[in-house]
Parts: sequence; C-alpha cells; structure tokens
Amino acid sequence: MQKTERNYSQPVGEVVFNRSRLEFSRFFGRVSLKIERLMFQHGLLLLMVGFLLGRALILMKIMPFALPFFASVYVIKRDKLGIATISVLAGAFSLSIQNGGMVFLSIFAFLLFNRLSGFFSVEPLRKLPFLVFATMLITKVGVFYVIDRDLTFYDFTFAAVEAGLSFILTMIFLQSIPLLSSKSRRQSLKVEEVICLIILLATVMTGTSGWSVYGLSVEHILSRYLVVVFAFVAGSTTGATVGVVCGLVLSLANVSSLYEMSLLAFAGLLGGLLKDGKRVGAALGLIVGSLLIGLYAQADQPVMTNLYESLVAVGLFFLTPLIILKNIGKIIPGTTENLNDQQQYLRKIRDVTAHRVQQFSTVFNALSNSFSQNGFYDEGNDENKEVDYFLSNVTERTCQLCFKKEQCWGAQFDKTYEYMTQIMEEVDNGTLHQNTRISREMDKHCIKAKKVIDIIDQELTYFKANQKINKQIQDSRKIVAEQLMGVSQVMENFANEIKRERENWYMQEEQIQAAIRDFGIEINQIEIYNLEAGNVDIEMWTPYCHDRGESEKLIAPMLSDILGETIMVKHEECAAYPQELCHVSFGSAKAFVVETGVAHAAKGGGFVSGDSYSMIELGAGKYALAISDGMGNGERAHYESNETLQLLKKILQTGIEEKIAIKAVNSILALRTSDEIFATLDLAMIDLQDAHSKFLKIGSTPSFVKRGDKIIKIQASNLPMGIIEDFEVDVVSEQLKAGDLLIMMSDGVFEGPKHVENYEMWMKRKVAELQTSDPQEIADLIMEEVIRTRSGMIDDDMTVMVAQIKHNTPKWSTIPVYSYGKQAQ
Repeated sequence: MQKTERNYSQPVGEVVFNRSRLEFSRFFGRVSLKIERLMFQHGLLLLMVGFLLGRALILMKIMPFALPFFASVYVIKRDKLGIATISVLAGAFSLSIQNGGMVFLSIFAFLLFNRLSGFFSVEPLRKLPFLVFATMLITKVGVFYVIDRDLTFYDFTFAAVEAGLSFILTMIFLQSIPLLSSKSRRQSLKVEEVICLIILLATVMTGTSGWSVYGLSVEHILSRYLVVVFAFVAGSTTGATVGVVCGLVLSLANVSSLYEMSLLAFAGLLGGLLKDGKRVGAALGLIVGSLLIGLYAQADQPVMTNLYESLVAVGLFFLTPLIILKNIGKIIPGTTENLNDQQQYLRKIRDVTAHRVQQFSTVFNALSNSFSQNGFYDEGNDENKEVDYFLSNVTERTCQLCFKKEQCWGAQFDKTYEYMTQIMEEVDNGTLHQNTRISREMDKHCIKAKKVIDIIDQELTYFKANQKINKQIQDSRKIVAEQLMGVSQVMENFANEIKRERENWYMQEEQIQAAIRDFGIEINQIEIYNLEAGNVDIEMWTPYCHDRGESEKLIAPMLSDILGETIMVKHEECAAYPQELCHVSFGSAKAFVVETGVAHAAKGGGFVSGDSYSMIELGAGKYALAISDGMGNGERAHYESNETLQLLKKILQTGIEEKIAIKAVNSILALRTSDEIFATLDLAMIDLQDAHSKFLKIGSTPSFVKRGDKIIKIQASNLPMGIIEDFEVDVVSEQLKAGDLLIMMSDGVFEGPKHVENYEMWMKRKVAELQTSDPQEIADLIMEEVIRTRSGMIDDDMTVMVAQIKHNTPKWSTIPVYSYGKQAQ
C-alpha cells in the first residue's frame, strides 16, 4: 500500500485549485483527442469542407470547386472518397437540382475518363489536373449542346474558363487536401503550401454565400476571423496576404463584395503590426480597418453592420484557445512558434547525436579496458606462474616415471623446487659449469640429475621464445588500449561539445550593435556564439568597407573595451562589390604569440632533404613545432620524415593527447613495413595562454632555450620511431617566458661542426654569442656557422628551427565606448 504525504504548509484552497485545474486539463485533453479523432480519422472535416465547396460559386454561375476537390480526394485519400462524394453532392443539391445534377454528371464523367486514361502510363498526380480540365470542358460543352442545340462562342469561352479554373484549383487542392485529411503532418509548411491552404479556406467560405445571422453575413465574419487569426499568428505580411486572397475570392463569388478585399488586406496589415499588443492589438487592427474602409462602402452596406461583423469575428478570435493559435503558428514558416519548434527538433537531433557519440565512447572505453586487463595483474605472480609451467614441463619428461617421485615432490617439495629453479637460473645465465656446488648438491638429491639439467637446457629455449611472444602480445595490447582510450576521450569531448547549446545572446547582440552604431559604424547583422573570457566568438556582417580595414582598426578595439579583453580579427571575407556585405569573425587574442624562422639544406646541396619540419597551429590555443629526420638521405628519408609529421599533425588536430598521438604514429611506422625504417621526432607544444611548453624528443638531438645570457638545454632519451612497437615517451616540461628563443635542430646541425669534440658546448657558445633576436636571422647564422666549419661542404641533411615567444600586443589601442556601460559582461 502506497503511503501519500501531504504538505501542510500549502493552503488547502490552493491544493483544491491545483487539483481542479489538473482535472480540467485532463478533461480538456480527452475532449481534444476525441474531437481530433472525429475530425481527421472519421472525416468530419472533409465532410464540412466538401459540403461548402459544393455550394461555392463564382459570379453566381461558375462551379469550379466541386470536381477538383473530389478528384484530389480520389487520388490522395481513396478511403474517404465516399464521404467526399456525399458532401459535394449534398452541397450542390442544396443550391439547386440543376447544380446538383451538373456536379453528379461531372463526377461520373471523371470516373469514366480516369478509367480510360489507365492505358497511358503516366503518374496519377501529374495527369490529374489535365484529366479534370478535359472532364470539365467536355461535360460543360455537352450540357450546353443538349440544352441549346446551338453552341456559341460564349458557351465555349464559359466552359474553357470553368475548366481552366478547375485545372488550377486541382493543383492547389493537391497541396492543401493532405493538411485537412491527416493529423500527422509536417511541423513546417512551405510558403506555397501556406498560400494553397489560404486559398482553400477562402473558397470554403464562399460556400456560405447568402447565409446570414441577424442580418450579419456569415462569409464576412469568417473571412475577417481568418484574417485576424493569421495576422496575430504570423504578422503583418501574412495577414495582408490572407486579406488579399480572401477578398479576391469573395469578390469573384459576389461582385458586390469587392470592397472586402481592401478591408481585409488593410485589417490584416494593421492587425499584424499591432500583434505585439497580444490579442487586443490584433483585434484593434481589425476594428480600425473596418471603420476606415466602412466609410467608403456602398450605400447598402451601413457602417454599423460592417462594425458588428468585425466585432463578432473578434469575439470568435478571443474564444479561440491559445493552443490552437500556437499550433497554427508552428506550421507557418518564419513565426516565433515555428522557430521554437524547429529549435526543439534540432535540440532533439543534437541530443540523440550526442548520446550516440557517448555510446561509441563507452564502447571504445570498454575495449580499452578489455585490452589493458593484463595491466591489473601482478607481474611477479605472472612470472612465478610461467616458472611453474616451465618446471611442470621439465618434471613431466623426467620425474613422472621416476621411482623417487613421491619422495622428491612429496616429502622434499621445497628443496626440489629450489634446486630446479637455481639450475634454471644458472643455465639461463650460462654459469652452471662454474657453480660446482649446485651441481654436486643436485647429484646427491636426484638420481637423474644430468638428465634433468639437459631437459632444462632444452626447455629453456622454448620458454624464452614464449616469454618474448607473450611480452610482444602484452605490449601490443597496451598500445591498442592506449589508442582506444585516446579515441574514447576525443569522442567524449566531442559529445560534450555537441551538448553545449548555443546561448541566447540577443540582448548583448542588440547592445553591442547599438554601441557600435552610435560610434558611426553601420552593422547589418551580428551573431554572438560565445562570450566566455578567453574564448570569445563573434561574427559580423558589415557593408562594403573599400578595404580600409575598419574591422581591425575600429570594431575590434571597440569590442575589446566592451568585453574587457583583447579582441582580434580571426577571419575576414571582404565583399567583392559595393552591394555585397563583408563577413568578419572576431575572437579572443591569445596572451602570447610565436614568431618562427627556419633554415634547412639537403645533403650535398641537393633539392630533396631527409629532414622535414612543420609549424602546427592547433585549435585549442596551442602551437606545435616539429622536426623529423628520416633514416639516411634522399627521397626515401624525406618520405618517412614527412609522413611522420603528416600523421602526427592529423592526430593532434583531433584532440588526442600528445603522448598517445606519438605512440600511434610509432605503431603505424613499425607495423606498416618489414624494412628497418625509422625516423626521429622533435616536438614542442606551446600553450599560447601561459607559455607553458612540453617537449617530446624521440631519438632527436637536444634543443636550447636562450633567455638573456642564460642557455637552457632540453634533452630526453628515447629511441627513434619505428624501431620498437612499444616505448615510453619522456615528456620534458619547461615554463617559457616572453622574449625566450627556442632553438630546435636536426642531428645534421648539432653534430655538423668539424673538429669539435663537445658539440653541446660549441652550440651553447654559438647561441650565447648571438647579437640578434630575429628568429630567421638566428636560423641562418647557425646554419652558416656549421657549414663554415665544413669548408662549405654539406655532409648531411640539416634543419634548424627558431621560435621566439612574445607577448601578444594588439596593433591598435582600445577605443572606449562610454554609451555601452560594459553590460555584456
């Protein structure tokens, strides 16, 4: 039995009110569900629409609506054909027997011609308008001939006009009938579909022509209600469009209603402009429009009658539930409800995508844990187990059939086990013949000592081979586990980025746009994606600037003052013509910048060097400098070193950690070929926010940092890449400062000086003697000094890369914006 708790701090009246409101909402939901089922599933909506279209006339004679409606239902909703037929015939016979007979004859002719058209392999939706046109034309001409027995040019013209209208209405009904026959429709309509729906609703209203309640025209009330609803939901543009369409259709049905077009169009325009005043504003627009246009109405249309019709339409508008108005707004493109609905749909897609990416991340994480499960075992226990398996194989071949087996392995187990393990170690080290003590003791203990030693020697070869294989398998599993873990982390970060919803910065956008406009700079559009300190992301569209650099010289300094940090132009696309717009991206400036210089030369002065270098600017505010030296010289060495850097660049740009990226590159180089090919790698990762640097050296020469008169050597001991599949990457961290010079070089430069015993001391002395701080000049001077020691000869590929760390000083000073007041922060 479930126990319920009551909050006694909440008033009893409020509890009762909330409960009543909940019960009412549930009741309203059930009623709405039953009404929707009755309207759509049982076809009541089609029944009403068909009845009114069967009554609809143009100029009191032309009936172009009934057959297109029937034909559209016949093709789209065949299961509702009976309802459509009954409703259209009922509406036509409610006018007169002649109209009903004409509609019945046209339906019968359509079914006959449709059966005959089955001989042509044409898609039904494409041939339907032409089939309706031919049916209306032949039927109308046939009726005129039967009645008058003499066809005139007027009869042919009348029949052609009615058939042409039926042709157009068929295409319109094909677009709009699905909206009335099914509840499960698209969340957003095209503009053409909205217009077709409005035309359908306007033609349905013409079926109420002649209906009046207390002297008030029903068609006028419904048309004004339709206009005020669309003006309130979609704004002035759609409201005016609905007014024009409704007024045009009503005036075609009755020429005396021609003034309704101007009234409805003006009322829709005013209602849309006043929609910010909620329902009262839209209703006021309709009433004001009715009063102004009513003054110019015909004499038989009193102003008060016109006003009363508008007031009844306003009353119906106020009685319409808000949820219905919101649902109408969702299907009209450009409305706030439609945009919110689209954003909600995109949010669902984003959440589903993020969830799938997280699932993949979990899978890769589980695979990584599965491959690395050996790492959780105690290596000492694993080694003891391997020794036990080895001794079991030896005893199986020696002690299994010995009569002293029970004595040796039962009563003296520990002593036997100790002798055999000692002999195994001595044989493995190759010192058994020197250790006569263990041999004598083994002879006393075992009657088959010599045979045991021989079997241990034989089995030890297989034991070492198995150990090597197991070690390789474990190393491979470890490499795969680390790489899978790196992929899992990247996918997890990607999922988090997807989940990070773009915040609404509408107020900040308006404030920044107003502040810049007050300064005298025109901005067409501004989009703010992030205002986080150090990670600002803003895009702007500005008029043609004649290449004067307004974005860098004026807008960026103003944004720097507004946001309280240095803002710079990340990317700019200037307009090609004065009528176009310039697109500019602004972002946070990094605290440090890196200026580089490179000097390189191939062996013997050739064109192809085995050294490769790269400067990689990563998206996470990091800057990478890398030098790779392939084995040997020439094209093959150049290919290996260049391939190493390209692989490293692509992996680093995905966001994988540096150590895992280097191990992944090493695995690829080690496994893709059986040749003895390897490459060195000298990598420096510099964080541009705090200048903290990481150095990863794989078989490379030392690097040097020049800080004033002080020379700092950076060195690590790692084998070149591609030699072994598994190796530990030593990472050397160093905090760089503004003004530091980082000098990286290949072995051709470091070991290049001739007649030098201590290369390190020589290089430090040359770096300390430098009188310039320009990176390119330093690279050229070091290269020249090394070549001079060789009398101008280049005996190896040589590359030297120099980077200088500097504070990021903006080119333009901050421009204060006093009218802004720093509200965006």
